[in-house]
Amino acid sequence: MRCLVISDIHANLTAFEAVLADAGKFDVIWCLGDMVGYGPDPNECIERLREFPHVCVAGNHDWAVLGQLSLEDFNVDAQRASLWTRQQLTPDNRAYLESLPVKLVEEEKFTLVHGSPRQPIWEYILYPSVAKPNFAHFSTHFCFVGHTHAPAIFRYREAEHDSNVCELLEIYYSRPMLLGNDRLIINPGSVGQPRDGDARASYLILDTEALTIEYRRVYYPVEVIQARMDEANLPVRLITRLSYGW
Repeated sequence: MRCLVISDIHANLTAFEAVLADAGKFDVIWCLGDMVGYGPDPNECIERLREFPHVCVAGNHDWAVLGQLSLEDFNVDAQRASLWTRQQLTPDNRAYLESLPVKLVEEEKFTLVHGSPRQPIWEYILYPSVAKPNFAHFSTHFCFVGHTHAPAIFRYREAEHDSNVCELLEIYYSRPMLLGNDRLIINPGSVGQPRDGDARASYLILDTEALTIEYRRVYYPVEVIQARMDEANLPVRLITRLSYGW
């Protein structure tokens, strides 16, 4: 099965459409949460996702918009965007977000969460020191996470004569990478608001039979989404950061 694995669309329909066009044929979408927040297209992004066979887990911004997290835990710009999004969501799309689970297991090999297996909604896995204890919190061979807005692969290996090792692997783009026998935590990066210094939308393709992943980046016209954010009077910092991928 060919899976389009995405995360952190953040109501950026322009970026989402670019990913869908670039991905080619796929059987299903696996979405790792944060469909909404920050961007101007919350309803449009949810409805576009629902046009495809898909599964999706809840993210912290999804919960914030629903009032399931306190906005005091978010910065001022995120608070403002969440309050704006609450006013925009249709009842049907709100019900969809309310229905999302915090964790899924697919194909018996893959755990799907937004933040981390240990704290699915909120924990950021940015470093091997954080990734390592998280391997004890899922039983499948592989786990997909989002939340950090940065692509990453963490590998866990059992060592014979020393403590077990967790390391950050190098990512290769636009060519299949074999998942191998070691346990992995894999982040596809962000579709709608990358934060790794590359403004292009980030995603990956998973082949569940060959057990390969292929990371991809795709350009989209950032100025188009920025103009819509400006029209919606969303925070200037959220508009500006899209140009720089931070």
